[in-house]
Amino acid sequence: MRPAATPQADSLLVTDIHTLAAVKPGPRRGSEMRDVPMLRGAAVLIRDGRIAWFGPQREAPLDEGLATLSASGGCVIPGLIDPHTHIPFAGDRSGEFVRRLAGESYLSILESGGGIRVTSEAVRAATVEDLVAENLPRLRRMLERGVTRVECKSGYGLAPEHEIKQLEAVRALAHSQPVGLVATYLGAHAVPAEFDGRPDAYLDEIGAESLLRQVAAGGLARFADVFCDRGAFTVEQARRYLERAAAAGLKLKVHADELAQIGASALAGALRAVSADHLERIDDDGIAALRSAGTVAVVLPGTSFFLGIEHAPARRLIDAGLPVALGTDYNPGSCMIESLPWIMAIACCQLRLHPCEVLTACTANAAAAIDEHTRAGAVAVGFDADLVMLEAPTVERWFYEPGRNQVRAVLRQGRVVYQRPER
Repeated sequence: MRPAATPQADSLLVTDIHTLAAVKPGPRRGSEMRDVPMLRGAAVLIRDGRIAWFGPQREAPLDEGLATLSASGGCVIPGLIDPHTHIPFAGDRSGEFVRRLAGESYLSILESGGGIRVTSEAVRAATVEDLVAENLPRLRRMLERGVTRVECKSGYGLAPEHEIKQLEAVRALAHSQPVGLVATYLGAHAVPAEFDGRPDAYLDEIGAESLLRQVAAGGLARFADVFCDRGAFTVEQARRYLERAAAAGLKLKVHADELAQIGASALAGALRAVSADHLERIDDDGIAALRSAGTVAVVLPGTSFFLGIEHAPARRLIDAGLPVALGTDYNPGSCMIESLPWIMAIACCQLRLHPCEVLTACTANAAAAIDEHTRAGAVAVGFDADLVMLEAPTVERWFYEPGRNQVRAVLRQGRVVYQRPER
């Protein structure tokens, strides 16, 4: 590769692209997800951190003082977006992993005092600096695999001051590395031990108007989320919490239909949530509600893989005309998989999705799931120049070899933020 533009340069031309996967802006619904133009012999012109032109390299505009960066005959895709993670977290729950392998269920471990509460103890004991130090390497490794934006949830503090601490850690992480971070307030993740038997009282504390306004007005989070499921919060409790959050200025997300069908996805549609996530147990009413609301269905196949449970019906959701996104659900209890490309491989091989559908799910639709779809997740003029250069010449060849990292370089807003060391 030739050197990229210097910080003073305004224009950069990415050349020698064998295949440019020109994903269209999201959200992309149903059969649209498979429609990804593949441009051969392409180039991309970047000005001031945004895509200014793309097309056949022989037709590329030549700006004065133009810098160039060769893709070396590889495929170029939009930067990958992970729309559902539980970064930042702390602690180790490998013992629970072994318990599950022995046959104990995730819900049984949760009901016995394990699960989220174990991580909560670790997060409460950590400082903001501790959380940054533990999670910074995770984000760096995600970047090396082509991820340029990540949604980050609180939800392990389970007390106002510790939830705020997690969100402050997200803010610090955003200033410590190049991956773009979008924060979500997940105070309603579980009931802490000190509120055993009093979930409504906990929701009153964690969903207090003053606290929600502090989170929203202070720019600590863009979204509010709730775990609405058996063993967590009921539909009625989740509705009350989310309506308070919306009144405070937060956009809505819902952990829905993971463990049981209690009407969570229907609630997400009724409240016009930006996304409903998990959906392993979604039913026809939930599908209809999400479709009517335009809510993005975020499928998390790594969780099913990690827990050994049934996958969400991604094929059915796409065929029903929903915009489907994919995320890692990276967290210490139910999915310690930080690699989004590995999640993409599971979606192809186990959920039987087409590579173009998977790519759209992790770019254009993932951007829609975090309300970034007017600037990210696509190869489009005016969009942020977040691009990934692959060793593989085509998308199909990239998916065909899921066991190794084929990322050569990553651009974030037109700057090279990762370049694989030459062998």
